[in-house]
Amino acid sequence: MTQTAPRYVGQSLPRKEDAALLTGNGTWTDDITPAATLHMALVRSPVPHARIGGIDTTAARAVPGVVDVLTGEDLAGEFVAGIPCGWPVTEDIRVPEHRAIAVGEVNHVGDGVAVVLATSATAARDALDLVEVDYEPLPAVVDIEAAMEPGSPLVHEELGTNHCYTWPLATGDVDAAFAAAEVVVEGRYLQQRVIASPMEPRAVVVTPDPVGGGFTMYTATQVPHFVRDILAAICSVPDTKLRVVAPDVGGGFGAKLNVYAEEALALVLARRTRRPVKWTESRSEHHLATTHGRGQVQHMAVAATRDGRILGMKVNLLADMGAYLQLLTPGIAVFGAFTYCGLYDFGAYSFECKGVFTNLTPTDAYRGAGRSEAAYAHERIMDDLARELGMDPAEVRLRNLHPPFDEPRAVPSGVLYDSGDYERCMRKAMDLVGYDELRAEQARRRESGDPVQIGIGIGNFTESGGLSPSKVAAGVRLQSGGWEAATVRMTTSGKVEVVTGTSPHGQGHETAWSQIVADRLGVDPADVEVLHGDTMIAPFGRDTYGSRSLAVGGTAVHLAAGKVREKAMTIAAHLLEADESDLEFEGGRFAVAGTSGPGVTIQEVAGAASLAANLPDGMEPNLTADHHFDPPNFTWPFGTHICVTHVDTDTGFVRIHRYVAVDDCGHLVNPQIVEGQLHGGIAQGIGQALFEHATFDADGNPTTGTLADYTIPSATDLPMFELDQTITPSPTNPMGVKGIGESGAIGSSPAVVNSVIDAVAHLGVTHVDMPATPQAVWRALRAARGQNR
Repeated sequence: MTQTAPRYVGQSLPRKEDAALLTGNGTWTDDITPAATLHMALVRSPVPHARIGGIDTTAARAVPGVVDVLTGEDLAGEFVAGIPCGWPVTEDIRVPEHRAIAVGEVNHVGDGVAVVLATSATAARDALDLVEVDYEPLPAVVDIEAAMEPGSPLVHEELGTNHCYTWPLATGDVDAAFAAAEVVVEGRYLQQRVIASPMEPRAVVVTPDPVGGGFTMYTATQVPHFVRDILAAICSVPDTKLRVVAPDVGGGFGAKLNVYAEEALALVLARRTRRPVKWTESRSEHHLATTHGRGQVQHMAVAATRDGRILGMKVNLLADMGAYLQLLTPGIAVFGAFTYCGLYDFGAYSFECKGVFTNLTPTDAYRGAGRSEAAYAHERIMDDLARELGMDPAEVRLRNLHPPFDEPRAVPSGVLYDSGDYERCMRKAMDLVGYDELRAEQARRRESGDPVQIGIGIGNFTESGGLSPSKVAAGVRLQSGGWEAATVRMTTSGKVEVVTGTSPHGQGHETAWSQIVADRLGVDPADVEVLHGDTMIAPFGRDTYGSRSLAVGGTAVHLAAGKVREKAMTIAAHLLEADESDLEFEGGRFAVAGTSGPGVTIQEVAGAASLAANLPDGMEPNLTADHHFDPPNFTWPFGTHICVTHVDTDTGFVRIHRYVAVDDCGHLVNPQIVEGQLHGGIAQGIGQALFEHATFDADGNPTTGTLADYTIPSATDLPMFELDQTITPSPTNPMGVKGIGESGAIGSSPAVVNSVIDAVAHLGVTHVDMPATPQAVWRALRAARGQNR
């Protein structure tokens, strides 16, 4: 059968999702308030570490509208287990008990200690301040390096240590590589804590079914299937009786890749009261009780020759777990282990990560989880190596890139990258930005002593996207399969319904999946309806994170649609009284090749399949197919980002003058969606590089509890992004796609910080930690000049 050339894949079709969202007709969880709803509010600990001496709820119960005030002890019988960790990375990992609401002890500011139920959100909030809690303060652990010192206070006394786990990896002879090195460069880099800050905070509504005995949960989540499966287990509800719906979700960025205490509490309280229960997070609660990202101290070393060839690499991490292990907390740093070697080819590599407990908000996934941290470290040390050797940073990188490859290639960390042409991508970025001209301008400014210096920073990266292979997941003890599910069905009228197990929160799945199916079935994208985010409609799915939606979920849709087309071809051949091998399929019509007959449209085939009066013997009616896709490997998107900054050496102020990014995510389904994902990711990476930092005082009290204290970039802080692509198809899936959702956040932070340091390195500043605020840069310049800080 003749294969139809793509008509829609590769085009920037307008997003189907936007009309409702831009006109205020979306449906967010907070828009949902069933009749007789009870509003939930949590009393949260104002101290980072304390025993709970007692809780007096008398005054709070007297507030008009308050229905009940409950403590952890009141609710202990509602749960069969605590909030689980889904990634216990080692057999001997220490996992503290994590109750949905604290009993006996609180371990970070924001830990829930009591819950108020009221007939209005206002009454629930008013009652919070009237709950009296007797806190008996305990020493708090804030710094992860100090937490590992002998005699440090303990976050969880019952564990006897703040050490959560140690996870090692080694390939090649690292000791020999370092012994043979002509140059060894070491670096210590900080990954500060950051806060996801999506436009929509978390929210949950649970409605009990008085007839069937089940529950419907609406929740602002990236992972409705995870929420269903885990809450069913810990709250003793049959998974067939728990429907989880993710309505429109206003951003996730990893913070909504979790199962939270508030979701569990809302479920058990709806069961307890037999009334709907609703909770909506405030922005300050988001800063305290939603997982933070990053939080690492990175020690890194490279061994090299004098001509810039890398021989070996060592990575040692301390990773901040926070007070508890959320769904993926221990695995985030481990996930990066495979990409600290970046795009570079050398013979020996070692990695060791130690997880550490602190009395701070738990950490977990944040855009680019693990891979962003890895790219930052390997790109910082590449610049450090270039300075040590007196070489151009681009030249050092070019000398160490893997040669082009289109089949899986083993890399220093021991995994197989799928395909890559790194030099082509890097040189394209250098040409686009005018690299040589920028270096010449930099030299002129340095010679003239211009107070505003120019810096050029490179961020090369690859990431393990398409988070998927179930066997690989099991090998690193991730408690989840990596497959994805899809159903494609043609209705009697010839329209198409697609059911996908991925759950979008801004990625444009409805548009992209329609394009994929439209090409496979020869229909118009407008005739394709994509259903998602509802475990009743899509009972099977592994949801959206880790740049996996297109490479895994989209491929499942592609393959399911292929099955529908194959069945349609068999029916069409029967209707046309022809052999299948003689048919061609073009523009949605089956016809016998080389004839002028009218053929039959796929819509007509769908009608015949529904009528079922004239089908091949033994064929089931209707055009419908399922596919569960479990890829053999990750995909490995890559790119080169180059940032050009102007740094005022008198004030430390940094302005991004230009930002160029050349990315390779394999084949593009919708280029405009790709650009949008890059814009958002680059903005977040710039935010970490220059602005964002979730800080705490020495006692563990947050000092960035609101957006008045926690700075995120605005549009005026960002430059125009100059974007381009190379295309290196992935052999991992039949579409040749790789994923793009996290790439912008991975390449941008190292590009920006390298650029800032490059601008002032000739003045003696060779290190600035993120965020590179004007004050941080100014202080570094004063220190380099020998001036008092």
